Amino acid sequence: MKTVTLSTLQAFKRSGEAFSCLTAYDASFARAASEAGIEVLLVGDSLGMVLQGHSSTLPVTLEEICYHTRCAAQGKGSSLLMVDLPFMSNSSLERLLQDAGELMRAGAELVKVEGEAWMAEGIRELTRRGVPVCAHLGLTPQTVYQLGGYKVQGRDAERAEQIIADARTLVEAGASVILLECVPASLGRAVTEAVDVPVIGIGAGPDTDGQILVMHDVLGVTHGRTPRFVKNFMQDAQSIQGAFLDYHEAVKARHFPAEEHCF
Repeated sequence: MKTVTLSTLQAFKRSGEAFSCLTAYDASFARAASEAGIEVLLVGDSLGMVLQGHSSTLPVTLEEICYHTRCAAQGKGSSLLMVDLPFMSNSSLERLLQDAGELMRAGAELVKVEGEAWMAEGIRELTRRGVPVCAHLGLTPQTVYQLGGYKVQGRDAERAEQIIADARTLVEAGASVILLECVPASLGRAVTEAVDVPVIGIGAGPDTDGQILVMHDVLGVTHGRTPRFVKNFMQDAQSIQGAFLDYHEAVKARHFPAEEHCF
């Protein structure tokens, strides 16, 4: 696989070819995912739940994210490495710039931030300084207590239109990618059509440009209630490498997500 860059993702967007994304938190799993063809790896603050056992992503610190970024960067191969800014990194413009700089120095190639249209100024300043940004909309886990739990977003017309407008605003501010989580499939399609940058979906239907899942969900080691948008690819695979490959191929062929994984 050739080295994946933002230009690669843009080419996928233009051609209509789907691309696969997966979380990775260390060198070994990053290497396995990259060798399976996964185009984008995410060092997600989901590590707070799947590695540390917390009930949310909020306890994860910048230091912890940087540690796992340095690890994953050693095994990422040709994949593009995206990294989450942790909770409250967007509390001020100064902190946003400092924290994003730390992630880039640790090995991030794309920094993901949660927030709506109000993040436009921060995204504008990051991109001015050479930090590529993925804007995370829809269900934003860092605001889970404000949202009242892990609930589907954008079900009503007014909220759906706001998410589309937010996506446009953040792209105009400089966001290179949009990540859309836990929204109706019709909204996933609408956002993808509304912006000219790649849109990655998780629980956002089959029509986004890319799909992402948490590695542990792909491997069937999810604890507690399994989200509707998750599929256990380990169930029919002979190895972890095989599960990653099956996931990648299912995304490329647009066989995943299927109707049963959508809202």
